[in-house]
Amino acid sequence: MTDTSEANKMRNREIARNEEAKQITGSARVSIWAVAVVVIVGGILFTLGWLALR
Repeated sequence: MTDTSEANKMRNREIARNEEAKQITGSARVSIWAVAVVVIVGGILFTLGWLALR
């Protein structure tokens, strides 16, 4: 009974580590997209402002 319990605990810990790695990867991917969108929108607004002042 103890061996099964320990095996389940180890399995659950491994699953938790894998899920944590997936969350970190997903968060980084979302952050990269967010930065890219901000840079693109900022560039468009900067260009429009520069053209308006000319």
